[in-house]
Amino acid sequence: MSRLIENCRLYAILDTTYLYGRDAVVVASQMIEGGVDLIQLRAKERSDVEVTALARAILTVTRSKGIPFIINDRPQVAAVVEADGAHVGQDDLSVAEARRMIGSGKWVGKSTHSLQQALDAEQEGADYIGVGPVFATPTKPDYSPVGLGLVRQVSSQVKIPFFCIGGIKFENAPEVIAAGARRLVV
Repeated sequence: MSRLIENCRLYAILDTTYLYGRDAVVVASQMIEGGVDLIQLRAKERSDVEVTALARAILTVTRSKGIPFIINDRPQVAAVVEADGAHVGQDDLSVAEARRMIGSGKWVGKSTHSLQQALDAEQEGADYIGVGPVFATPTKPDYSPVGLGLVRQVSSQVKIPFFCIGGIKFENAPEVIAAGARRLVV
């Protein structure tokens, strides 16, 4: 990895559900050209074999540009392709289990939706956390927005890097930043 997680500010999720026929490698390149510091591949509807092939292709772009690459929910795939890390949700593997699968020197991030979950993820040894959804988002229709109050709480009480996610757009990003966020997910 050429960057420290602390230095990453704009985290992009390349969700295969939203490719609409576009090439994932081209989209990853466009994300990098647009200024992202970190890319996560999210491919919930694809098999491990498909995700492995896709991840290998995307890694050629991210590595050539020095952009860390994370795989969502599949630390076993992250290990096989030698990605820079894995991201797990509240109902997925623990941080420790994910770290055992991907090996030392790799990042493990965890999604959080409350202050307690954020504090727990920090205690578990997560390298970073996702906090959200801050606002309503079609990618997480079953989750109620956590709001800016949680961003303020996490900002004042959690010491590891956190990325705010969920419904964040150019228009409302200043509010999220004013609440204490230093890192955003798009």
